Amino acid sequence: MNEQTAEPDKAPEPSEVQPPARPPRVPVFNLPPALFFSLCLLIVIYAVQALVLTDDAVSWLLFTFGFVPARYVIPLSQQGLELFWTPVTYSLLHGSVQHIVFNAFWLMAFGAPVVRRIGTLLFLFFWIFSAAASAALHAILNWGDVSLLIGASGVISGLMGAACRFAFPAERRPMAVAHLNARLSIIDALKSRTVVIFMLLWLVGNALIAVGIPLVGDSDQEIAWDAHIGGFVFGFFLFSLFDQAPRPPAEPTVTEKDMLQS
Repeated sequence: MNEQTAEPDKAPEPSEVQPPARPPRVPVFNLPPALFFSLCLLIVIYAVQALVLTDDAVSWLLFTFGFVPARYVIPLSQQGLELFWTPVTYSLLHGSVQHIVFNAFWLMAFGAPVVRRIGTLLFLFFWIFSAAASAALHAILNWGDVSLLIGASGVISGLMGAACRFAFPAERRPMAVAHLNARLSIIDALKSRTVVIFMLLWLVGNALIAVGIPLVGDSDQEIAWDAHIGGFVFGFFLFSLFDQAPRPPAEPTVTEKDMLQS
């Protein structure tokens, strides 16, 4: 009988050591495109205003696109058509570097989850209507005043109000990515301790502004706290008109939880 012999098993050659995979780079500002272009638009407008235009041109820009409550007590035949677009265009103008930097910070913080949730087109409409709501309350409380209102703070306040409806989930629900949370009803939002605390802090901040104690910036520069409130109320109460996400099914009651079915 012929026997076949085999060579002893060779020790496996050590494989080449592979360098550890580099983790994917995470951008510092992971902003939705619509929000990124909104910020770029605000910055470009202010840069042109501050660096390119003459003083007379800046005055024309602010008068033509800024919001002035007095326009609504003057007959249309005695003025231009600015009263039709200024309730929105004022939100694209800013008065100083500090003004636009402060607004840009809050716009990134609260605009990003709202844009991711409702999309670009609805975000555009939300910007338009929240700006108009802010200007409307400002005009009502300052009827006939000749002061000039500029800045995106009213829109940002609207985004804050909208975020209260989904970014802070009810305590009994697990935390998820902000824009994927279920939308809370107005009642549920007002029952959330997180939402209530946030709203109280926001109201205290605006109350301080109303009595002349700004949180940041120059105390000599008047801040339109009433426009902030107009935007916040709009965003909080009317966000469901822009939100396409379905409401989650209602949780079973205690009786339903304890019921057994065969």
